[in-house]
Amino acid sequence: MSQSTDPASPAGQIAAGYAFTGPALDLGALLWDGACLPEHQIRIPLSMLNRHGLVAGATGTGKTKTLQLIAEQLSANGVPVFLADIKGDVSGISAPGTANEKIEERARDVAQEWEATGCPSEFYSLGGIGPGIPLRSTVTSFGPVLMSKVLQLNQTQEQSLGLIFHYADTKGLELIDLKDLRAVVAFLVSDKGKPELKGIGGLSTVTAGVILRALTAFEQQGAAEFFGEPEFDTSEFLRTAADGRGLVSVLELPAVQDKPQLFSTFLMWLLADLYTDLPEVGDLEKPKLVFFFDEAHLLFNGASKAFLEAITQTVRLIRSKGVGVFFVTQTPKDVPADVLAQLGNRVQHALRAFTPDDAKALKATVKTFPNSGYDLEELLTRLGTGEAVITVLSENGAPTPVAATRLRAPQSLMGPIDAAALDQAVKSSLLYSRYAEPVDRESAYEKISAEQAAAEAEAEAAAAAAEAEKQAKAAAKAAPKPDPSLAEQVVGSGLFRSLARSIGTQLGREISRSIFGTARRRR
Repeated sequence: MSQSTDPASPAGQIAAGYAFTGPALDLGALLWDGACLPEHQIRIPLSMLNRHGLVAGATGTGKTKTLQLIAEQLSANGVPVFLADIKGDVSGISAPGTANEKIEERARDVAQEWEATGCPSEFYSLGGIGPGIPLRSTVTSFGPVLMSKVLQLNQTQEQSLGLIFHYADTKGLELIDLKDLRAVVAFLVSDKGKPELKGIGGLSTVTAGVILRALTAFEQQGAAEFFGEPEFDTSEFLRTAADGRGLVSVLELPAVQDKPQLFSTFLMWLLADLYTDLPEVGDLEKPKLVFFFDEAHLLFNGASKAFLEAITQTVRLIRSKGVGVFFVTQTPKDVPADVLAQLGNRVQHALRAFTPDDAKALKATVKTFPNSGYDLEELLTRLGTGEAVITVLSENGAPTPVAATRLRAPQSLMGPIDAAALDQAVKSSLLYSRYAEPVDRESAYEKISAEQAAAEAEAEAAAAAAEAEKQAKAAAKAAPKPDPSLAEQVVGSGLFRSLARSIGTQLGREISRSIFGTARRRR
């Protein structure tokens, strides 16, 4: 018996930790003492894929191929997969791979029966920017915490944005797209809206102005495309193909590579939305979905405390919904400790130690692994492309021994499919007609605009009525008097008035005499 096959040898003891009885994914063959041992297969239990994981390593060490390898086998086992394609090189998972000398050599090394196979796939894009079925979210669904992240607001401004969302909700102002949110904020800092501003507590005009400017800048970056309706139903990610294989949902992101905060936060929204909608299922024989979060460090850069708490809670609790999350990044230190503690499955590719910071990151990475028979600090710097240090959770939930592994080759195309094939795949999807065309129904913007238009019309009508009344009075005052009639001229003359007085006096005397009995004097 050779040392490599001796169960009591270090290699045999490591291999024993991966001898699972239930369904498992094959990752590769054990590396020990400089040799690849194909008789010792390194695997991960299918039932433990909802315990989350980390795929880490320096650029060019094979992280993307590793997630492609895992995704293929998940799909083959009937598990739907979500992949974020940052660089545009994962679309090949939908097409069979092409055999070549390197693939054949790798297959021999790890005892892999390699067969070119593509996976049933759907392709998505953020808001229709780039190829893919558009993924959209309403502003309300996105929420103030995630919105604060992409607007780069501080904690006080984030709290104020939360108050604005609350105000819109209580007033029945639906926040569908960014112009809705901007309209609400603009209204609250207007003369008419300032009394409302005071009533929602603690929101200053200055802060509202900062939020408004951030929203305007955000829209100028093209972000308005990502918010609106029809809102994508994330349960679409849970589908399987007619042959029982899990659908691989590929989010094409090359067109928005220059907006890393946006797409990383949007991915977090997708995950949070799944968490909200899915029922509790506990531990399953296989997960309902495995979500690969590429370039994960972008998600955590500059994150607020509230945002980090939201991520940590989502990752911790979504396991019981049957969803596994794999973060893909360069070093474990890119992921906050509270999140890293939830990642039970680890695939660590090579790290570089060219600078003092690299050396520090290497030492920190070694500390995140269980004790092992390897000199991990040395091993992690000399792993080849497609090799990794692995530890996973066994079927009973305990960490497996650390295993240096030469990974299997993906069976799908390791690279992008051509643009014409991608476009055809998108437009032939049953989901394309459902989500392709945006819908702009009445919401906060239209309601506020209508109220403002009505108020302006009312003010204009009142001003017009006042002006008409003023002009009428002025016209009446300035109008010439008509010439008096003959009777009026006679009555108004001095002669007539004198005669009237004389007649009045004479008549008065006659009346007095008749009443008091006096007689006229005789001359």
